[in-house]
Amino acid sequence: MLLEFNGLTRRFGGLTAIDNVSGHVAKGELLGLIGPNGAGKTTLFNLITGFVPVSAGTVRFAGRDVTGKPPHVVARLGLSRTFQNLRIFPNMTVFDNVSVGATGMIGQGLVETIFGRGERRRRISEQSWQALESVGLQHLANQLAANLSYGQRKYLEIARALAMQPELLILDEPAAGLNDTETAELAACIQRLHGTGLSVMLVEHDMNLVMSICQRILVLASGRKIADGPPAAIRCDAAVLESYLGTDWE
Repeated sequence: MLLEFNGLTRRFGGLTAIDNVSGHVAKGELLGLIGPNGAGKTTLFNLITGFVPVSAGTVRFAGRDVTGKPPHVVARLGLSRTFQNLRIFPNMTVFDNVSVGATGMIGQGLVETIFGRGERRRRISEQSWQALESVGLQHLANQLAANLSYGQRKYLEIARALAMQPELLILDEPAAGLNDTETAELAACIQRLHGTGLSVMLVEHDMNLVMSICQRILVLASGRKIADGPPAAIRCDAAVLESYLGTDWE
């Protein structure tokens, strides 16, 4: 398995936000994570990516124990993410925003600082352009990020994560705030990225999007896993219908 998390638990004082949750993402898989508001979906992402320390449990990525590792270490191992609240730099160009991701991946050691500046710049530029092309923003590379539409900023966030050349891309509510046409375009983009062999894990409330592109779906409710299976099974799971989808969902 590319990603495995076992018994993950996170307590905030007397509140247990994530309660003994286990799961996995296989190499090349597109996994959806769904559940009602407050189910713990973003907290689970934060535990996996090192933004929040675990209270109990373990996380393994690409065969390595990354439990408690800081986010930049996890990212350099090949696990990159976007955020529900966009974290772009509005006064930087689109290209420079994306290059932040590439720079974080490539790093800068002493030898590179002294002898390899030109090669480092070339690699950063190459990875940034590739990421922009992957989401169709290359024509806006020299625009200020502040001038982008909301939908374009979503793609910018994805491009910056892609510039780190991840094995697993984690998307936190990428379709939030998008209209139906924009959501359909985003779905096609995610499928294209997945088609290159990239593993994807996404949190999303748009069930039509999730059901149409995800190969498997993990469902949380009140911080616990209540279901895990293919879309056809999830859409008729009694516990999922009761806690989230509703009995009249189609």
